[in-house]
Amino acid sequence: MRHPMSSSTPSPTPLSYKDAGVDIDAGDALVERIKPLAKKTMREGVLAGIGGFGALFEVPKRYREPVLVSGTDGVGTKLRLAFEWNMHDTVGIDLVGMSVNDVLVQGAEPLFFLDYFACGKLDVDTAAAVVGGIARGCELSGCALIGGETAEMPGMYPDGEYDLAGFAVGAVEKSKILTGQDVRPGDAVLGLASNGVHSNGFSLVRKVIERAGSDLPETLDGQPFRQAVMAPTRLYVKPVLQALAQHPVKALAHITGGGLLENIPRVLPEGTAAHLEKGSWPQTELFAWLQRVAGIDDAEMNRTFNNGIGMVVVVAAEHADATAETLRAAGEQVHRIGAIAARGEGAAVVVA
Repeated sequence: MRHPMSSSTPSPTPLSYKDAGVDIDAGDALVERIKPLAKKTMREGVLAGIGGFGALFEVPKRYREPVLVSGTDGVGTKLRLAFEWNMHDTVGIDLVGMSVNDVLVQGAEPLFFLDYFACGKLDVDTAAAVVGGIARGCELSGCALIGGETAEMPGMYPDGEYDLAGFAVGAVEKSKILTGQDVRPGDAVLGLASNGVHSNGFSLVRKVIERAGSDLPETLDGQPFRQAVMAPTRLYVKPVLQALAQHPVKALAHITGGGLLENIPRVLPEGTAAHLEKGSWPQTELFAWLQRVAGIDDAEMNRTFNNGIGMVVVVAAEHADATAETLRAAGEQVHRIGAIAARGEGAAVVVA
């Protein structure tokens, strides 16, 4: 004979999303912290920003034939040092810089930016510091932070760690897109100084730090060691847009992964090469230290790192001085680092 199930069987303990590791209240608190930061980045064209399901942006009417230019990137293994050294307030600037500097290379003005912040457990203070850097980068670039995503994913990331991705959209007049096709032998190559390593080459930087052990310099280039290593990507947008408005710039190259040797060729037409003059820009203490401890030659430095030059500008020789002066007046350190030459068969595209 079967017995009916007892009505006194205890019910299972309810499980909430918070029990599963996702704290909705923390996410809401972060959004409230972000809103005033994002508000400082607002500019013409923003119709609806953070808080909705999608952000709305109207291309400014001053463009006659606007072409949209987009770019996306992350910060890479520089984040490992941010975790280890508890330095979270500038990696957001790196995130913005990696995308807006790329968009700029086509001659475009960055219009808006969206970010993606993913973690295992959301720490509101850490996330707010990161997003504060993102907002600062957008503000310095004249770019609106109009949306993003915070993803709390238990079990996906160790405690205290996170990942970042970003996405920028810019606009350029169709007739003013920079393609590099007008670059000719004899043109001047100008280099704009970097802030340091920026966001590329950190797998090697971390190996160098590991090799150095406790024998680390106290300061480099007038900054405490960690600040020098973590200096954020330089934002070239406003000075370069000013130069583009005043001078017939032929090409721009953002010096990211692959360094000078692999990024300059991306904007050169077939049959041309860039001849860089060794010693035409100073090597900083930071890069000298990295080269010495790593034990690598100049070619490897120029292929792994920006090595002190974060953006390259190609102009006709007769416009080089005036272009450099405009950039210097806007706050850039400018060096004439070489010239464009005809490329022989089988020759390197960049000769440093």
